[in-house]
Amino acid sequence: MSAAGDPMGPLIVAIIALGVIAQLLADRFEVPSVLFLLLMGLGIGPEGLGIRPLELFGVNTLSTIVGLSVGIIMFEAAFHLKIQKFREAPKTTIRLITVGGVIALLGTAAAVRIFLEAEWTTAFLIGALLVATGPTVITPLLQTVKLHDRVAAALETEGVINDVTAAILAVAVFHFIVSEGEPTSAIIRTFFERLGAGLLVGLVLAAIVWYVLEHIEIASDGGSQLARMLAIASALVAFTVANTIAEEAGIAAAVTIGFVLGNANLSFEEDIEAFNGDLSLLVLSFVFITLGALIEFEELFAPGLGGLAVVFAVAVVIRPLIIGISTYGTSITRNERLWMASVAPRGIIPASVATLFAIELEAQGLGTAATLLVGTVFLVILLTVVFEGGLARHLAEYLNVIPMRVLIVGGGRVGRALAERLEDRGENVIIVEENPEVVDQLQAAGFSAQQGDATDLDTLREAGAEHAKIVAAATGDDDANLLVAQLARTSFDVEDVIARANNRSNVNAFEELGVQTISSGLSVAWAMDNAIERPALSDWMNELGRSGDVQEVEIKSQKLSGVRIADLGSDFPGGCIIGLVSREGENVVPTGDFELEYGDHLTIIGRKESVREAIELCDPDLSAT
Repeated sequence: MSAAGDPMGPLIVAIIALGVIAQLLADRFEVPSVLFLLLMGLGIGPEGLGIRPLELFGVNTLSTIVGLSVGIIMFEAAFHLKIQKFREAPKTTIRLITVGGVIALLGTAAAVRIFLEAEWTTAFLIGALLVATGPTVITPLLQTVKLHDRVAAALETEGVINDVTAAILAVAVFHFIVSEGEPTSAIIRTFFERLGAGLLVGLVLAAIVWYVLEHIEIASDGGSQLARMLAIASALVAFTVANTIAEEAGIAAAVTIGFVLGNANLSFEEDIEAFNGDLSLLVLSFVFITLGALIEFEELFAPGLGGLAVVFAVAVVIRPLIIGISTYGTSITRNERLWMASVAPRGIIPASVATLFAIELEAQGLGTAATLLVGTVFLVILLTVVFEGGLARHLAEYLNVIPMRVLIVGGGRVGRALAERLEDRGENVIIVEENPEVVDQLQAAGFSAQQGDATDLDTLREAGAEHAKIVAAATGDDDANLLVAQLARTSFDVEDVIARANNRSNVNAFEELGVQTISSGLSVAWAMDNAIERPALSDWMNELGRSGDVQEVEIKSQKLSGVRIADLGSDFPGGCIIGLVSREGENVVPTGDFELEYGDHLTIIGRKESVREAIELCDPDLSAT
């Protein structure tokens, strides 16, 4: 038991309570929680209430607590890093973790060297640490700002992988600084030795946990609890063992075991995810408030104007360059690129490692380098979290990069065919399917699919029903489709709800809810009638999604307002026509003299590529270039 009057216990309880308050504020104001956590840390730290965590906990104890917390956070983030996410944006992701990491290292080091006149060794140490963005800041951001899956997947992967890279690379550079006379090749050797140690420890422990959970009979009532405890214990063991073998190899071990187990289709995967999420939220609160309490204004101001110049270079020059190169030639839109380039706050890895390195540098008689290291790293963290993190959602709304989702309930032939057509038109589609085998097949085919019972409110919420513009109930069960439609209407106020009625007698029940209903039997009859009476149209309709397309788009370009269709000329792409104009509830088949207005809805018919060009002309925000 702790001695009477020991402040550590009350401090830990206070930090946890502040963490809960920060999460409530984040939910209330729809701002990433890390912003409130950091500000609360500042409030209780030396510049506020005067609490100094290093003095209360001690350097070794605090580094151990923060280290294990980071291990849990990295394990949880990697556990959610599914292989399917990589398929969302493979080209962008690979560039971010390779070319992007190199640019961040060299660019930041050059900025530190130029603006702070630091030694190259210190500049590269700071540059290595600031390669990291990390799940401690990216995950809370993406929980608040619901980006398109391709963007979120790339940023999540970058955060996890580059945290590992930054931590191990920084250790290699640090040892080069304190071990005079070693060749430059020692940095490369040290990096790969630590990375290899972490990978090996993580793989071995992942194999052991997988074998225990999948091959040893576990009572169903106790299996969930055992799986949760075994998973988190294995992460902590992997982190500790790897760090014992090689400094900072623990992060690589935690990421490795998390990624392997997260993609191993474990029997109790959902229970592990839920437990990890709750625990990660708790330790995230602790480490970020502690981080804030470590900040002293004297150290922040030490780099002077040169420090602000480094922050400017990192945020306004280097990050946009990384994003520009990483997203070139991909489907990521211009506005999504602007958002990615503007939001890249740094997290706990640079802060915790920089603090430990500064203490060791002081002991080596390198006090100037220590002050410069801590001041620059913490200045970048503070300003990027406050400004980039705090403004992330507002910027996303301004740039219109929070896509409305299309939820398709049912991953059978109908749901899959509908998803193919919608995704081909650029929609952000999520398929909700109860059968886990079907979910695996959908994900293997490149679809965004979530396993769960869509008649359950929580399942729909997790799939993003709160941000859905369309919910399509396409299962073979009319009762399930009716309930999904009702939940979408009443609980989430979805604008468009479409349901499949397998039994024609159920159509009235759907329509009473105000749900647009597609009767399977009538649809087949109409298709056969078209094939008999209108064979050319029927053949062309069957080609939709391959060579031809029909799309409706709202005019959001002032350039088209007041322009006659006949005067569009070469501005309007060839190979398509405006077949219908909808204005204030009235539909008109337009002539060449018809004058367009802002807000008109145009139905465009023609070749697939031409229709896409026409859509981008009407609504420039939909452009993918």
